[in-house]
Amino acid sequence: MTLMLDSIILPDIHPDAPISTRKAKLSDIEAIHALIGYWAARGQMLVRSRALLAENIRDFQLAFAEAVGDIPGGLAGVCGLHLLAPDLAEIRGLAIHPAMQGRGLGKLLVSACEAEAREIDLPALFAWTYQQGFFEKCGFTRIDKTNLHPKVWSECQRCAFFENCNEIAMYRVLA
Repeated sequence: MTLMLDSIILPDIHPDAPISTRKAKLSDIEAIHALIGYWAARGQMLVRSRALLAENIRDFQLAFAEAVGDIPGGLAGVCGLHLLAPDLAEIRGLAIHPAMQGRGLGKLLVSACEAEAREIDLPALFAWTYQQGFFEKCGFTRIDKTNLHPKVWSECQRCAFFENCNEIAMYRVLA
């Protein structure tokens, strides 16, 4: 069964499909756009334009489900590590295919972004989320929005929900 909402179509993925991970490529933009758009249409995350995805394609880690029987494989999850300042990056655009929920892919992708952050000696990460419990399981703690780095706010000013933001700010020290 193909999942669809507001013309966002996600391909079928077998929930027991083997998973592989890799960095995103420009050829992945349509699949990433569809997966993020699927959750954005449900009010669970912000929509990302194809142009913004292309500009930031190097930020994203992907999880792919292999084909199982007559069910083709496809994008199972995405997560981005977006550098904002020499001392801070944002975990953003975390989306998991509905058929793949509960398999640990979110944690896998956040961990991959965290490993990349450690490789470049980044001391801290933050995330905006509606899923506080998930990020707490990943080692993040809730912080007051007003304590975030000024660079975060320059990004937020471009958001359609800037005046009425109800996302939770989460923070993780890596050093």
